Amino acid sequence: MSALSAGRAPGLRRVLPGLLVDGIAALVAFALHLLVPAVPLLTIAVVLGIVVGQLPPAQRRLDRVLKPGLALSSRRLLRIGIVLLGLKLSLVDIAGLGWPTVLAIVAIVLITFVATFGLGRLLRLPGHQPVLIAAGFSICGASAIGAVSAVTRSDEEETATPVALVTLCGTLAIAVLPVLRFPLGLSPEQFGLWVGLSVHDVGQVVATAQIAGPTALAVAVVVKLTRVLTLAPMVAGVSLVTRRADARAAVTPSARPALVPLFVAGFLAAVLVRTLLLPLVAAPVATTLLDVADVAQNALFAVALFALGTSIRFARLAHTGWRALVVGLASWALIAALSLGAVALLT
Repeated sequence: MSALSAGRAPGLRRVLPGLLVDGIAALVAFALHLLVPAVPLLTIAVVLGIVVGQLPPAQRRLDRVLKPGLALSSRRLLRIGIVLLGLKLSLVDIAGLGWPTVLAIVAIVLITFVATFGLGRLLRLPGHQPVLIAAGFSICGASAIGAVSAVTRSDEEETATPVALVTLCGTLAIAVLPVLRFPLGLSPEQFGLWVGLSVHDVGQVVATAQIAGPTALAVAVVVKLTRVLTLAPMVAGVSLVTRRADARAAVTPSARPALVPLFVAGFLAAVLVRTLLLPLVAAPVATTLLDVADVAQNALFAVALFALGTSIRFARLAHTGWRALVVGLASWALIAALSLGAVALLT
């Protein structure tokens, strides 16, 4: 027992400084969110990480003593948050949307993913950035980027740029979409559908849709969470392609990613728990469990996204940053246009 404890102690000492800084940053982000509720917590966490990552005195510590803890946050804690995200999804609510809406969601996700990936490859974005940006903009923002990066084995620096882009465009949506609502003649229900189909992160969806009232917010959240459900098959598809590429490159089977990563299986299990088991529990108990899970998920995402934000260095982005920005903005415009067309067809 003492030998086991001795073995764990050095590992704990390595990650503890980064985890402490990460936790403090998440608390600061939460305090700023309370001061400015219109700005989502996770957006603040990413921006705070980006700002800290540009400070020369902080960079030395971020790249050395804090790096192990920040890496743990941006990978493992993010995956646990993705599992908890499944508790927001009820298959009953998704079925209530009707098959035309569900098919429209799937079509928009696929078209946006393929088009964004193709544009990223055309502009020669480095590494796995094309597939990471495609996943983030088509599905559910930073959580999708984190999930896909796990099967592509992308590092924090490669993941940070897509996260920054999806945060930027999601924040722009909070300001731009409500302004366009009245010129486009959208009812609250239509606006909620548009927001749910096109905005990336769940928090950004809430911040955008609530401006049009509770009806818009309810529609937007259900539609958005249905988009989140496409995360599992998309990750499985990317994993399958990665495994085949590894096989051609003679990578050993043990080093290849799992077809369905464990955290994605946990995400699907959480969806089933929400759909099948929680309705059997007394309503006050179920509500309390969901509230606790929601707080935990937001906390995990906040620390993970702050950690990813610290990996961004503007100086390093000078060479390829403009190309990634073009891909992100084009993808944002595409999914907004496709979603607006779907609103017109469905309503």
